Amino acid sequence: MPSPPTTTSLSVTQTINGSHSFTIKGYSLAKGIGIGKHIASDTFTVGGYQWAIYFYPDGKNPEDNSAYVSVFIALASDGTDVRALFELSLLDQSGKGKHKVHSHFDRALESGPYTLKYRGSMWGYKRFFRRAMLETSDFLKDDCLKINCTVGVVVSEIDCPRLHSIHVPASDIGSHFGMLLENEDGSDITFNVSGEMFRAHRLVLAARSPVFESEFLDVTGEEDRDIEVTDMEPKVFKALLHYIYKDALIEDAESSSSSGSSVGPSASDTLAAKLLGAADKYKLPRLSLMCESVLCKDISVDSVANILALADRYNASALKSVCLKFAAENLNAVIRSDGYDYLKEHCPSLQSELLKTFAGCEEELSGGGKTRSVWGQFSDGGADTNERNGRQRQTWGDVNGGAERSQSVWVQVVNSNNASGRNNNNDNNNSDDPMAED
Repeated sequence: MPSPPTTTSLSVTQTINGSHSFTIKGYSLAKGIGIGKHIASDTFTVGGYQWAIYFYPDGKNPEDNSAYVSVFIALASDGTDVRALFELSLLDQSGKGKHKVHSHFDRALESGPYTLKYRGSMWGYKRFFRRAMLETSDFLKDDCLKINCTVGVVVSEIDCPRLHSIHVPASDIGSHFGMLLENEDGSDITFNVSGEMFRAHRLVLAARSPVFESEFLDVTGEEDRDIEVTDMEPKVFKALLHYIYKDALIEDAESSSSSGSSVGPSASDTLAAKLLGAADKYKLPRLSLMCESVLCKDISVDSVANILALADRYNASALKSVCLKFAAENLNAVIRSDGYDYLKEHCPSLQSELLKTFAGCEEELSGGGKTRSVWGQFSDGGADTNERNGRQRQTWGDVNGGAERSQSVWVQVVNSNNASGRNNNNDNNNSDDPMAED
């Protein structure tokens, strides 16, 4: 048995270093500003953080009574638990090179690097140098001090192959096939759609659609073919070829219909709706889902019935499910719409499915104390609603395949509507109903 593969990784912890020189000119004038008050350098960046040097001419510690000068390095930008090494050097200006240096870099630290918890945190020395000695030393020249600061920000990283990547651009095969369609190079079939000619490639069409595959690959010995398409508009067939070659919707099909308020046949006039029919005809499930996604954005009280009919006609199960759920949740408004009349006229069998979906929603809500609000949707319209519901009662009862459950639920709806009307007369503002609204 071969041994399992061995993987490796390497953790590397190191410092990102940077230095800054700070000159303090006019030291004698800075004296006396007060204990705990500092002169700040300009900020400088190391390891992605901002830093500054703080010089305290009268010292930072009140207990020292200005006997020492203090020097600190401060975190001047936002940061949390920033680990770093520091070095502060007071330069000897006599040229002898006898600088005063406090450094983390040249020695081992028992507790590791210093951690600055937040912005404003500092590291340094309250008793950096006795002031009386400083003023008579070679560190002060022409009333000027020079301080060098080095910061080393600690960073850790994993060095392993998986963290080193090369960007691979997105597939451009669609654009190449698209050029094949546009240039018509090597085309071997012509489609005549209402007098408009479209050149294409049998192998491409067969590879994408099982319908085209069975139609073209079973036929041999033909150099070129002309096929007349009588059940599709040229713009729809153009959009179909665009998808087959580029695996994308044509731009006109990506936009939803005008206002989302389609009624009657207008929803079926959109390019997305017609392309949905083409997807069903040529067995292109991905194209179908693309069109369903576009049409889904147009679902409204007025349009849902017509879109539901389209979804049922073209076997768009995802879109149909969304339509049924939306219509069931807004049934009172939907049955008042002109779109519902369209559904009754053209797709009466869908009424039964809609009612069953509504009944399922009602059963889900009944366990949570919301049944009354769902049934109450049918009592919002007063006498006019009762009249329409009375008409609808017989229509629903006459639907073929409605089953006893559908008929009984509809009777319950109507009875509940009548009961709601009576209850509203006696108790119009029942504050005990958890779903009651003013």
